[in-house]
Amino acid sequence: MQDFLVPKRSSAYGLSGLGDKLRRGIGALICTLGLGFSVAAPAETAPLRLVALGDSLTQGYGLTQGDGLVPQLEAWLQDAGHDVILINAGVSGDTTAGGLSRLDWTLADEPDAMMIALGGNDLLRGIDPANSRANLQAILERLQAEDLPALLIGLPAPGNYGPEFRDAFEAMYVELAEEYGAVRYPNLLQPISDKHELGLSYSELMQDDRIHPSAAGVQAIVEALGPVVSDWLRQIEAEDTGS
Repeated sequence: MQDFLVPKRSSAYGLSGLGDKLRRGIGALICTLGLGFSVAAPAETAPLRLVALGDSLTQGYGLTQGDGLVPQLEAWLQDAGHDVILINAGVSGDTTAGGLSRLDWTLADEPDAMMIALGGNDLLRGIDPANSRANLQAILERLQAEDLPALLIGLPAPGNYGPEFRDAFEAMYVELAEEYGAVRYPNLLQPISDKHELGLSYSELMQDDRIHPSAAGVQAIVEALGPVVSDWLRQIEAEDTGS
């Protein structure tokens, strides 16, 4: 069998020697980079933390844990491509004064933005809209001072307190949102209100108490509210990235 001849390496500093030295140098450089200077991976961006400050409508009164407004809206937003965590700061029975009183506690969670859905219990108790307005204003002032984006969610007032009450209550959301640069969503219960105004049955959207939405009602609310929140979050994300 014919032997395979391996040519002898030249000891001279010629092309052969140069090639060997280059190969050894490159190999050592690769080892050095691999062992001592690993390339840093891009830092992961933390999810945006959105807190929902509200009452029983936010808290999910009468619903199983996954059927409330916060978990359903969080799932909707994540399906829409947002890296977001929603924090449930809803307390059943809370008024605008209650929301204001626990604002420090809510902000201690270090959110990146806040949804404010308060006023329903003020309506039920017939609280003077001037008081409700002052409480919401104080919340928005604090968020402005903290440089936190706000989304203000309103409710329509019934006519049984008179037109002056109704007009003052509904105007406070419009005027405060404009004054503090907050995004405004006029009516949290819009899908239910729409059916009521058309004279259609909406019993499947409500719980037996006829005050709080059912799981199906929350789903309808989220389908209407979700795109507005999504657009708002994209504005926040764009500002954070400077694009």
